[in-house]
Amino acid sequence: MVYYSEGLITIRNMEDKDAQVITDAEIEQGWHVSVEKYHMRLEDQRLGKAISLVAEYSGKPVGYIHIYPDHTGGAFGGKGYPEIVDFGVLEKYRNQGIGTLLMDIAEQIAATYADTVYLGVGLHSGYGSAQRMYVKRGYIPDGSGVWYQDKICAPYEECKNDDDLVLYLSKKL
Repeated sequence: MVYYSEGLITIRNMEDKDAQVITDAEIEQGWHVSVEKYHMRLEDQRLGKAISLVAEYSGKPVGYIHIYPDHTGGAFGGKGYPEIVDFGVLEKYRNQGIGTLLMDIAEQIAATYADTVYLGVGLHSGYGSAQRMYVKRGYIPDGSGVWYQDKICAPYEECKNDDDLVLYLSKKL
């Protein structure tokens, strides 16, 4: 399904062929990723657990986002709120409105399920642009503190500033 198509940018459902293209491009820019991540998201989409979107620029996949309508993990898990998971735009395609379009469409989809959407954002500097984007879009921390490896990180508990250290944010739609 195509959600948006104007000029050089198209937002549509992710397809199997996109997984390797995106993985290769992310590895090329120095990210530590595996194609299995996308295969898992595609399987969740096939099972009706998620909506996986890809952004194309001039016909080439350059970004992605996934919406889990009733996710069970994280700060709002099991409360009937959709979660936005695993959002990214390849570095050389940033600052062209692609991420904004992906978020706009993800929030529109989420709004068909509930009046609130949530997401977890990593805390290291690699997530800096995402952190700023979420704040500008009106997302606020949920108040549970930071989470590490899918559970609340207790005060003074040891954790590592890796991709598993996140802060959950939510937004009223």
